[in-house]
Amino acid sequence: MTHAATGEPVPGTLVLAGLPIGQGDDAPPRLRTALEHAEIIAAEDTRRLRQFAARIGVRLGGASGARIVSYYDANERRRAEELVTDLRAGHDVLVVTDAGMPGVSDPGYRLVTACVDAGIPVTAIPGPSAVTTALVVSGLPTDRFCFEGFPPRKGLATRLAELADERRTMVFFESPHRLAATLAAMAAAFGADRRAAVCRELTKTYEEVRRAPLGDLAEWARGEVRGEVTVVVAGRTGAAGAAARGPADLAAAVAEREEAGVPRKQAIQEVARRLGLPKREVYDAVHR
Repeated sequence: MTHAATGEPVPGTLVLAGLPIGQGDDAPPRLRTALEHAEIIAAEDTRRLRQFAARIGVRLGGASGARIVSYYDANERRRAEELVTDLRAGHDVLVVTDAGMPGVSDPGYRLVTACVDAGIPVTAIPGPSAVTTALVVSGLPTDRFCFEGFPPRKGLATRLAELADERRTMVFFESPHRLAATLAAMAAAFGADRRAAVCRELTKTYEEVRRAPLGDLAEWARGEVRGEVTVVVAGRTGAAGAAARGPADLAAAVAEREEAGVPRKQAIQEVARRLGLPKREVYDAVHR
């Protein structure tokens, strides 16, 4: 189709589609229709997409078939440029990830911004999200929350220190093999008694939600943990919540900074500054 005034092709529409995070039955009718009528599908993992379509009984692209291309972290920039070209030519593009919404800790953001800049329509087919699912089953406050994605591999202590005074409920993704270390770091940064929940394999057969203080969860996670993991942590409460920690918590917070390569003197200063405590109090806790 071309524009009546300019003769240029009318651009297609970019559609971001959320796939179920566990149960195929959670796929909404609009998602099924979109998959069956798609011209071009950009998928994080094309093999998994085909497996999902077979599981729910959908033929991708219908009788004519859809053009399916890979769209993942490593090729996101290059593929986004190619897909914008397709969209400019008038073709609709459906973007899906392995599970959940594209653009939420998954590819999609670059393509959306490129389409916005190019004046190409962007819409979404909403679907289940591990972020909101974990939040509502965690038992923690849901009125205000923030999503922090995957904690960084480097600079974890610094990032968590920045969040220590966050009052909103925080939601994180984490891999099973890093879970124990991350929970221990959270216990050091937020306090071992901070309420939290580890949500594993949400909506799947072996769904598990463990609600406990961070210190207890860190101990539990030292065992074998498998599957997709979402961590929900309560925000700081009370005017002096962070400053109410005992010497053991202060020493643990300094030790965690030291493990990250921060010299002890600097680590003591950072902990004292973040908690609003005299440096001497933190020093005494470390050397008691």
